Amino acid sequence: PRLLSQFFFADERVTRVVAEINGLDAELDPQQYLVLLNQLHLSQAHLLAILERIMEECIPTQRHSRDYLVKFPEELLVDNLGNHMLFAAECLLAGTFLEVEEADGVQLRPQARNLLCSLELVRTVLREQSLSQPGSYPEPVRAVLVQFDRLFAEFELSYVSSLVAVKSPEEIYRQQEIIVLFCETVERALRLGYLTQEMIDGYEPLLMFTIPRLAIISGLLIYPEGPLSLEQSPEQMSRVFSPFYNLLKKIRDLLRVLSKEELCLLERSLCTAE
Repeated sequence: PRLLSQFFFADERVTRVVAEINGLDAELDPQQYLVLLNQLHLSQAHLLAILERIMEECIPTQRHSRDYLVKFPEELLVDNLGNHMLFAAECLLAGTFLEVEEADGVQLRPQARNLLCSLELVRTVLREQSLSQPGSYPEPVRAVLVQFDRLFAEFELSYVSSLVAVKSPEEIYRQQEIIVLFCETVERALRLGYLTQEMIDGYEPLLMFTIPRLAIISGLLIYPEGPLSLEQSPEQMSRVFSPFYNLLKKIRDLLRVLSKEELCLLERSLCTAE
């Protein structure tokens, strides 16, 4: 059950697969080469997962901040992102630029080298510790883990930033404003009887259409200084709404001529129409 013991056997597995790959002629047996590559991918992912648990147990208050993850596109936030970063670092060190421009890859190579050297040091230190005192983490072990955690986070941010356009702090703030608008919209809809708590608790599918529709009305009329404010330029709006800037103006102008009763009727109809 000890994490260091689990790490030892996971590390042995990685070492064994790497040795098999190095002893294989990929041109003579390409199918076996692909099988071994897949085994390496799985064994490295298992090793990193155990290493993550060790860091959470050993240096929980010294972990490098991962706040930058909120800047990443959602499609990148997958379970195997760490393993993908390790593979990317290995490719960069080998001079292979699979996903990034060559100029970016050249700049990233020193970080990739430092990361992989740090990982090798971590593997060596944890193997030795698992054979001597598998139940403790002395200060030298902690220091090595802190360094690796920092280098991994720095490489991850730098690599992804060169790969895709990460969200700016301004865009993140705009998205938070939209979240607030949707929350206030739901609260107002419950108060006015447009929605029921049972619909929300039961994840009523119709809410996927109803809440955004009501949020547009709320953002244009009830909270005009929020994320749907048309006093700002399209460039200042969230990318969710900026393409519809002119359409939102037309909707706002139409809403302004409605009476209170007509607006209520419109909102109720938006809660039922598909």
